[in-house]
Amino acid sequence: MRRLIMTGLLATLLLSAAPLQAAEILTARGPVSVADQPEILAVYDVAAIETLLALGVAPDGVPSKLYIPELSEALADATPVGTLFEPDLEALAALGPALIVAGGRSSTQVEALSQVAPTIDMTIGADLVPEARARLAAYGALFGKEAEAATLDAALAAKLEEARQAAVGQGTALIVLTNGPKVSAYGLGSRFGWIHEALDLPEARPALDPATHGDAISFEFIAEVNPDWLIVIDRGAAVGEEGSAAAATLDTPLVTGTTAWRQDQVIYLDPAQVYIAGGGYASMMQTLDRLISGFRG
Repeated sequence: MRRLIMTGLLATLLLSAAPLQAAEILTARGPVSVADQPEILAVYDVAAIETLLALGVAPDGVPSKLYIPELSEALADATPVGTLFEPDLEALAALGPALIVAGGRSSTQVEALSQVAPTIDMTIGADLVPEARARLAAYGALFGKEAEAATLDAALAAKLEEARQAAVGQGTALIVLTNGPKVSAYGLGSRFGWIHEALDLPEARPALDPATHGDAISFEFIAEVNPDWLIVIDRGAAVGEEGSAAAATLDTPLVTGTTAWRQDQVIYLDPAQVYIAGGGYASMMQTLDRLISGFRG
């Protein structure tokens, strides 16, 4: 277990040193030189796992719970190495990764993970689309998949344009997340604000608080704002909790009286894709497909 007592300083030196075959990639903490095409890879970020799989790169070690059934099926043979929040350092050391990718919910574990092997933070923030595209390019460079990354990026750009065209002239939208009986709204600058920005979709209520957990709102607020469209994310469903579904939570006289509800202009996004895997390649493409389908009726 000598690797388990490696200091964070040594791991940092390993990351910053440029080996004979290295790729300099952009991470959430700036450019880093990493030995390219690592033979054994552990990944603690669902968005990163999605994008790597889209490139044809299957991680060797992943969290025991991935929240998205397709990922669990695709990585059934991967070694479980803890959870997004609590890495299993012993299992990780036994796997012997050459590189560890953290991000999002696991970003706070970078220092702990660095005791085992060089670790990069590939968190995708509120500026989701450009950061997701940057991560795609970085993984392409790291694994010698530049051509594949360029092809995927072109497909994403085309899908974004299709979604923008579908949203033209559709009016205003309010993005809400339900968590049991609680409801929060998200606007520009928030974790889901990329939907407004990428689609040029007007906000039903500008200047919402961009806090991580959104702007807590009431049903009266939704009625007052009266959006043309409601875009809904069910947090409970995303994390597998039992409780009222989003549709049941919102089915109140105040909400059903809105333009969005009366005109059947409510779009339910796949909660795990936007809440857990936000910025992952497949999740972005499928979320855009849901929005396009919703706007086109």
